[in-house]
Amino acid sequence: MQRTRKGFTLIELLIVVVIIGILAAIAIPKFADTKRKAYVTAMKSDLKNMVSSAEAWFSDNNTYAGYTAPAGSSGVTLTLTASTATGWSATAAHANAAGASCDIGVGTSTPAGRAEGEPGGATCK
Repeated sequence: MQRTRKGFTLIELLIVVVIIGILAAIAIPKFADTKRKAYVTAMKSDLKNMVSSAEAWFSDNNTYAGYTAPAGSSGVTLTLTASTATGWSATAAHANAAGASCDIGVGTSTPAGRAEGEPGGATCK
């Protein structure tokens, strides 16, 4: 008389748990990096919107002097670092992306080595 056993052995279950653990160890850091990229993208987007706002100010006043930074989107802080009659520069930081910041400049205040009106910076990646 033969017995038929149903179910999994302990070894089979352990192998499945190890495989799931390996997949989780690979996926979790990728997810964290994706969130940081989203925060940096929000900072870049707010800086590009700031360019449009500043150009509207310049169109109305024929100078950048007196221009103030608009409010950033959720978690983003925009700081106007220089505003002259012929240019301005600003930085953006996100509350959830510690250590990351982006800068931008227009006119004579464009940061060295950067294209005018394009956000960038050492930690803006």
